[in-house]
Amino acid sequence: MDIKLDGRAAVVTGASKGLGLAIATRMAASGADVALLARRADVLEAAREAVSATARGRVLAVTCDVSSAKEIARAYGEVMGKLGRVDILVNNAGISQTGAFTTITDEVWQADLDLKLFAAIRFARLAWPQMAERRWGRIINVLNIGAKAPKPGGAPTAVSRAAGMALTKVLAGEGAAHGILVNSLHVGLIESDQWVRRHAQQRTNQSYDDFLAEMGKRIPMGRVGTAEEFANVACFLASDAAGYVTGTAINVDGNLSPVV
Repeated sequence: MDIKLDGRAAVVTGASKGLGLAIATRMAASGADVALLARRADVLEAAREAVSATARGRVLAVTCDVSSAKEIARAYGEVMGKLGRVDILVNNAGISQTGAFTTITDEVWQADLDLKLFAAIRFARLAWPQMAERRWGRIINVLNIGAKAPKPGGAPTAVSRAAGMALTKVLAGEGAAHGILVNSLHVGLIESDQWVRRHAQQRTNQSYDDFLAEMGKRIPMGRVGTAEEFANVACFLASDAAGYVTGTAINVDGNLSPVV
């Protein structure tokens, strides 16, 4: 299937590396104008250059700390000023923060909710009116499989991601009559920068490829997924080809999750 996003404008948060960068690259190559949002200007500019290499539309780099309401409002205004519209919103920013429940302070809980839940709420609230006016919009919330099947020690991430899944369903219900389709994509074990960092932290003689292969043994498909495979699903959901798909929570995990 040839996915085309010509004439659309997309915002991807957490777009400087990993899944966000892969999604931005795929959408830009499919014809969309894409605004890449992340905190670090130097890394973000490198990402913009990489995305631009295969882009068929405009590519913007906009610095933004999505845990801040003021930063979100400023960044959104900058995107609207340069692109004039937002048709596709990908809420991808976030880190996997976990720990024993009794060790998690109020500050850690609040920071996690601001980064993963309130950022999605705030961006969606800004983009919603102009999506509804054109009767076309796509909101994709990137979550993880812990949102459906949380494990002990999985907080605060599993809790904020579960809230993101509930938000997805609420918005899908309210957006359906206005042509705004809202879905969530749930990450399993996908090759990304976080695994590069974890491999480095192990300080062992095991190669990175062997590290990934070992992780892959936990997955029914026998391997870790790629960021490009994840981005392909996101790009489909952002397109007209997915015009009857909304309110879904799709696992991209090689059947790792025990919950569909």
